[in-house]
Amino acid sequence: MPGGTAQGPGGGVSGRAGEGPEGGVSGRTGGGAGGERPGWTGEGPRVVDVCCGSGGDLLALARAGCLVDAVDTDPLTVAVARANAEALGLAERVTVRVADAASVSPEDYDVLFADPARRTARGRTFDPMAYSPPWPVVLDLLARAPLACLKVAPGIPYEFIPEGAEAEWVSYKGEVKEASLWTSPGAAREAGLVRLATLLPGGHVLRDTGAVAPTGPLGRYVYEPDGAAIRAHLVGEVAELVGGRLADPMIAYITGDDPVDTPWAARYEVEEALPFSLKRLRAALRDRKIGNVTIKKRASAVDIERLRSDLRLSGTESAVVILTRIMDKPAALICRPASPA
Repeated sequence: MPGGTAQGPGGGVSGRAGEGPEGGVSGRTGGGAGGERPGWTGEGPRVVDVCCGSGGDLLALARAGCLVDAVDTDPLTVAVARANAEALGLAERVTVRVADAASVSPEDYDVLFADPARRTARGRTFDPMAYSPPWPVVLDLLARAPLACLKVAPGIPYEFIPEGAEAEWVSYKGEVKEASLWTSPGAAREAGLVRLATLLPGGHVLRDTGAVAPTGPLGRYVYEPDGAAIRAHLVGEVAELVGGRLADPMIAYITGDDPVDTPWAARYEVEEALPFSLKRLRAALRDRKIGNVTIKKRASAVDIERLRSDLRLSGTESAVVILTRIMDKPAALICRPASPA
């Protein structure tokens, strides 16, 4: 690789860096926690950004040591990206030009980076086929690149993830912001889809180990996995971390008997569990003098705001109410946030 060695899937330019998850490349580059180099030495790799926009990602790549060739189809956007690079003193590491992504030869670079536009005239789109550049163009570029990182919406359907890719979901301060798909010909030959989740700030990474969460009775604690772990289908791995189980095999709430601290899940102590009924829930909360309630739900059709109004609470205490299903039966769990173990 000219001028340095970039890591392939498993460590490299990823997610977003710079000033948090909206500002550039992250996850394994240090992201919102700081922009550290992603595993190369000497001169950074040559990267082509095929839909650079105003330059948020290309600037983060340049700050991380990459030599970036960026393209966009809009002349004004290209001018803005070029001006941003000059204003930050990165012009020597960046070239920006007007071109169509389909005209790029990814074989001429060490890394291809793409963040397709996910907005149409009607607003944000969640359909990869509506991305710009078009999804078939993106897939063709990935197939020809020695190493590629593609940023997509975190809700991307699994059937759109290329075979052999490494898919990383990034959560920033508890909110899932995006997913990044890593591809390289070597990785595609060696394995199927690899899934991982990254938490920012902090850089915690959770990988697919094949863990399968057992199912069992509701315990003293309920663990709510971070959304990145849920998107990455790593609930089994989180359950293994806390020694927990699923109270319902189809729902991503973990339960356990012991308090275990982990950045991968919020923990709540269950004070009472009851079959869901507005009348019973209202009475139970009033008995506890609960006037302020945080309502969470998963696999429940209950309208949270309407329930909050119907409860008509007036006490001085606080609680967390979790609406879910346990062994396919509607349930309400009255909880409180657990103190650190």
